[in-house]
Amino acid sequence: MPDNAVLRLRAQRLAKSTRPYLARGSRVIRCQSCLLPMRNCLCGTIAPQQAKSRFCLVMFDTEPLKPSNTGRLIADILPNTQAFMWSRMETDPALLAAIADPARQPYVVFPASFVEAPRQVFTELPQNSKPPLFIMLDGTWNEARKMFRKSPYLDGLPVFSLDVSAKSNYVLRESPRADQHCTVEVAAALLEKSGDIQASESMSALFELFRTKYLAGKPHHPVHQLTANCEESL
Repeated sequence: MPDNAVLRLRAQRLAKSTRPYLARGSRVIRCQSCLLPMRNCLCGTIAPQQAKSRFCLVMFDTEPLKPSNTGRLIADILPNTQAFMWSRMETDPALLAAIADPARQPYVVFPASFVEAPRQVFTELPQNSKPPLFIMLDGTWNEARKMFRKSPYLDGLPVFSLDVSAKSNYVLRESPRADQHCTVEVAAALLEKSGDIQASESMSALFELFRTKYLAGKPHHPVHQLTANCEESL
């Protein structure tokens, strides 16, 4: 069974809950690692990769509990990924230590249009720079904006902004804009930018498989109906 920082964070979040977390499809019997229905489990296909880039996920409240969360896929491919719960009042000392690591250059991953001067914004990694630590704000779009605005320990860090004009393939949750990408899509693009091509390709492939299997677990979705028809024809 895979183990990663997001799954450990999920266990901690569940331990603190005073009542069960009931997401859509809560009656489905799920694998407790990939959170897909047991019949669609993809854990046996996960192949961790090496990369010079690292990721630090700052997750909003119930995000680690959601079966649709894709930050977990980043940690599946890159086992040294770190994950922390976001709090406006308290900051995990381990998160501050990760940001302060002298061997890495931290970047907050966020759209440039929300950044005010004179804060630095990068769209490419500087030549001869330290290996990057990409800090991902993992939540809904409104939650990510809240974390960006209300996390003073991030204010002094440069921002890394990606061109996200292409339409997202996510479709696991409703998004107000077609060009808003999910966490793992952004991470794969960052890996490609950093030259971690094999890790980027593996992450994209895992996301596509996860997306297909997730939608196949929805009884009224066309992917589920196609899968069921294929199984009946065998």
